[in-house]
Amino acid sequence: MSLHQQLHAIGLRHAAMHLDDILALAAKKRWGPAQVLEHVAALESDDRAKKSLERRLNRSHLGRFKAITDFDWNWPKRIDRVAIESALQLDFLSGARNVILVAPNGLGKTMIAKNIAHQAVVAGHSVLFVTAAQMLLDLCAQESARALDRRLKHYARPRLLCIDEVGYLSYDNRNADLLFEVVSRRYEQKSLVLTTNLAFSEWPTIFPSATSATALIDRVIHHAEVIALEGDSFRRREAEAAARSRHAAKSR
Repeated sequence: MSLHQQLHAIGLRHAAMHLDDILALAAKKRWGPAQVLEHVAALESDDRAKKSLERRLNRSHLGRFKAITDFDWNWPKRIDRVAIESALQLDFLSGARNVILVAPNGLGKTMIAKNIAHQAVVAGHSVLFVTAAQMLLDLCAQESARALDRRLKHYARPRLLCIDEVGYLSYDNRNADLLFEVVSRRYEQKSLVLTTNLAFSEWPTIFPSATSATALIDRVIHHAEVIALEGDSFRRREAEAAARSRHAAKSR
């Protein structure tokens, strides 16, 4: 068995793939055995860290998003920048606390949530990002109690679960029960980031009963940082600016 095959067989796949380069570099720098082994160990460690990050990003379902450096902090009329930056530092994760972002449409709460999730992925945590509608559609589609339990465990498992867009649709009894079950399984165990366009006082309007809304709110906000944003939509501002640019171009 060749050295390349032996390295591959014992799991040093990156070293096996780049064996010729490693040997050439070792000869050029006149490394001894210990230096060669240190270099191989560093290469393998870096490669595995990179692949682990790629796997976590893929499993998070974050998709594309704007970096927080592109966020216009001066646009919202009300925003707690300190609280958001603290969330981006992941201070809430160690205590299994939640972060709740409450804002009208178009103010960037999903962008902020995705940046928090991305920071958690980079820090080595398992993360899942999903809209409330997607999650409940998935759970309601399960055809047996055993299948449903498996999917509930799927949403309970990640260190950080981000549920986006709670409040955009009304919930029937089954959806409300399933959402409550997900939140309850994570309660005081693992963190949630949740975005909603409704103040908590308005949640009874989208749930089948005030009791179900109150029970869910109680679980969500206990041990939570609630961050409210107020102002006009970024997207509307951008659309109006684009319309003005088009009008100016036509006027030339």
